[in-house]
Amino acid sequence: MARKNIFNRILAEHDESDVVTEDRLAAMPKFGAAKSISSSINELTKQAALLTDGEAIIELDPAVVDVSFVSDRMTVDDEQYSELVEAIRIRGQDSPILVRPHPTAEDRYMVVFGHRRLRAAIELGRKVRAVVKTLQDLEHVVAQGQENSARANLSFIEKVVFAHQLAERGFERETIQSALSIDYQTFSKMMTIPKSIPPGVIESIGAAKGIGRDRWLELRKLIDNPRNAAAAEEFISTESFLSADSDERFNSLFNALHKGKEVVRKAISKPGTTSWAPSDKSVSVTAKRGPKDYTLKISKAEATPFGEWIAGNLDSLFQTYRQSK
Repeated sequence: MARKNIFNRILAEHDESDVVTEDRLAAMPKFGAAKSISSSINELTKQAALLTDGEAIIELDPAVVDVSFVSDRMTVDDEQYSELVEAIRIRGQDSPILVRPHPTAEDRYMVVFGHRRLRAAIELGRKVRAVVKTLQDLEHVVAQGQENSARANLSFIEKVVFAHQLAERGFERETIQSALSIDYQTFSKMMTIPKSIPPGVIESIGAAKGIGRDRWLELRKLIDNPRNAAAAEEFISTESFLSADSDERFNSLFNALHKGKEVVRKAISKPGTTSWAPSDKSVSVTAKRGPKDYTLKISKAEATPFGEWIAGNLDSLFQTYRQSK
């Protein structure tokens, strides 16, 4: 059943007369916590729809806004994010983000949805336009999940990771289903994946936007074999894996495990070559030692700025190297 966008009114265009500055926030009406939410998906959706009532847009300093307590995105889509930043730079922030008063920190706020818009505001040195609602954690995750599932084009594995995080925090199955607008059968299949595939493997593969449910379930079956699980942990550190994009990483690992341990063994046994990537996989560095040279290959989204930074700091880097000897 198609899900209605329950946040249309929040995300609609507003007149500039609606905008108030941060120092007027105290004079605004407060929104009480919603009544206890039923375990049924329909009731949760109805409660979430109440978030659209009585909204007013304010401008907040991004420095007082923290990210959500649960993440629904594994990586930033750099092309789409760059387009978003440029659009906000040219015409301003059309759609406000949704925040709640921080549950544990006084005079701070927590993002419910709109993390990329917050990040863009920080990058541009601007205040962020926001709607403030007082929400309980249950309402928070339903709103965050439904909005981002509809708006952010989350991949299947990003939804799996989001659902798993909520389950680990003790949220009920019905709440998670409502947040992601999924049925029980889909939820059950999703939750088998993090039980079988090690978290490091999922994180290393990344969002894999082009890989759907069936392929992830097939990979789960392969990794259910203990020998394959160990081989997968080794394979994700290989040069061929780290230098690929997210979809290619999935496919290379799947194909290696499907063809057997000999393929995995060959992939991980390249003498003279080491690979490195940060936890967010924004860059991938492959170092290769030759007879008379040593080559660094930098790839992925932040390859150019990172490479330029290295080139611009060679003097200090060399001095650090000399001092380490």
